Amino acid sequence: MTTESILKLPQVCSRTGFKRSSIYLKVKTGEFPAPIKLGPQASGWLASEIDAWIADRIKASRSPARVAA
Repeated sequence: MTTESILKLPQVCSRTGFKRSSIYLKVKTGEFPAPIKLGPQASGWLASEIDAWIADRIKASRSPARVAA
């Protein structure tokens, strides 16, 4: 059995450096993992998806720039 952590919005904001509005805009455009519904007025994000998103951003920022031919 795998134990998955769920992050609430303040934790996601802290880990990514984004504010609430930026996170939801990126979710809407497909640039950020979507939250999961926890209840009628509660949602959260899977920690593994946020970690993967952060790792992808790090990888992209460390890749050599591609030069257009």
